[in-house]
Amino acid sequence: MSVEAWTWAIVILSFALYLGIGYWARVRETAGFYVAGRGVPPVANGAATAADWMSGASYISMAGLISFLGFDGAVYLMGWTGGYVLLALLLAPYLRKYGKYTVPEFIGDRYYSNLARVVAVIAAIFVSFVYAVPQIRGVGIVLSRYLGVDVATGIWAAVLVTAFIAVLGGMKGITWTQVVQYVVLITAYLIMGIALANLLTGNPIPQLAFTFSDFAVRLSQLQVELGYKEYVAPFQNLSALNVFLITLTLMVGTAGLPHVIIRFYTVPKASDARWSAGWALLFIGLLYTTAPAVAVFSKYNLLNTLVNKPLEEVRQIDWVQKWEQTGLLKFQDKNGDGILQMSGNPEVNEVTIDQDIIVLSTPEVAKLAPFIVGLVAAGGLAAALSTAAGLLIVIASAISHDLYTRLINPGASEATKLLIARVVIFLVVVLAAPFGINPPAFIAQLVAFAFGLAASTFFPSILLGIFDRRMNMQGAVAGMLVGLVFTATYIIGTKYLGWPNFIFGITAEGIGAIGMLLNFLVAYLVSRATPPPPAEVQKLVDEIRVPKGSGAALEH
Repeated sequence: MSVEAWTWAIVILSFALYLGIGYWARVRETAGFYVAGRGVPPVANGAATAADWMSGASYISMAGLISFLGFDGAVYLMGWTGGYVLLALLLAPYLRKYGKYTVPEFIGDRYYSNLARVVAVIAAIFVSFVYAVPQIRGVGIVLSRYLGVDVATGIWAAVLVTAFIAVLGGMKGITWTQVVQYVVLITAYLIMGIALANLLTGNPIPQLAFTFSDFAVRLSQLQVELGYKEYVAPFQNLSALNVFLITLTLMVGTAGLPHVIIRFYTVPKASDARWSAGWALLFIGLLYTTAPAVAVFSKYNLLNTLVNKPLEEVRQIDWVQKWEQTGLLKFQDKNGDGILQMSGNPEVNEVTIDQDIIVLSTPEVAKLAPFIVGLVAAGGLAAALSTAAGLLIVIASAISHDLYTRLINPGASEATKLLIARVVIFLVVVLAAPFGINPPAFIAQLVAFAFGLAASTFFPSILLGIFDRRMNMQGAVAGMLVGLVFTATYIIGTKYLGWPNFIFGITAEGIGAIGMLLNFLVAYLVSRATPPPPAEVQKLVDEIRVPKGSGAALEH
């Protein structure tokens, strides 16, 4: 069977399985739609959380980023995994014990304010939508290459599948679909990593093959010869300050992402929330310890396939032809000698490689079996679809539960609340599609922006809400607004309006950490200059931190 035939077969089979689970897990009540009936076992929730969080950026883009950034690309590994330690220790069990449905609900009740609730809803929608766009884009890239359709067609296909699962099954359908999607994506990634490591080093364990071989040094030497920066040297692409701040932003952003936090409302009790985070970290670690090996092996293999080769000969390679058709791989014989030159000097360089194709092209570049190519494509789809579905639930619950039910129509029936949530999901996924077709940045960069926004809004307000009984409504609202406006303005200005990185050279990917610090500072100062929270709220804060006594999540 050809690569395309294998890909069609595996993708159709996996999509049918996802749709079947979505239909099997269909719900008729809000408890099932928002928090999966609060009955998901910790191990299953850990796998679902890993799939929910390991988005198209982790699967499709992260190894590409590391392969281009070298040592500095480790910020994504450290930040995205370190955030789960913060989440497990500081947030997840306490939020689960509080027993509500959503992050905006916690903020609205803890800060006894509908204004705080509305600000949290706006931030949740903003963060989740920004994060959803690259997932839709990732699906389009996969389908455009392996299924022979254009990116726009692939994106609309993703819209239909994601909308069906989320609209019909809600969090219950999404949870069990994500468990299966984790199995698909991790199996695909590990098989690719094992095959690549064994092919290049003779050691089938990617982590050991990477650690005990000299491939990173060889890649570094090759890059220096071509005029690129040294791969293994630190701070070649990012300053030390940016490495620190991007890592911090990704860590606290992970701990503050609404679609990750909401997963811990789906388990029976608070201790299960902590265990879920532990299982999720283990499941995530399987991919994240493999990614550096895949990055080095893939780039080394790719450079040796293309550099100093006759252009016409390269263009006869099947995978080159198909990636060139997508526009994500480009050649330009600038000196007319018919030989491909790759160089760190843009005036000399004749090969343009989109970072998002590194992982997806690897099986074909390494001449692995066609079924591995198809499996890797299905894994990329699973990663992007699982995260997109979780984000849709956050947006739907924010609008249906936190705005409509709590502020507009408290007496709404179950049927009405479910209808509104499902309509919101459908509208949001349709609105996200055009941004996926014409994205404002590559996948992992967009995701980094979402983490920055989460870091500067949710993390401080949740952490202070749990551990600072003196934090009041005025402080929380002021802090969230300052963090959100500052971070969003800096990102938009420096990335899309031509502003320089005017704050000590800090990039848009790392500015969320500064926004977080401003949030903490403003929240603290304003709360101390205004009246303390009511006595019942302070008592609630004390009770949240008591380890025992968590019951079922409650709607009120």
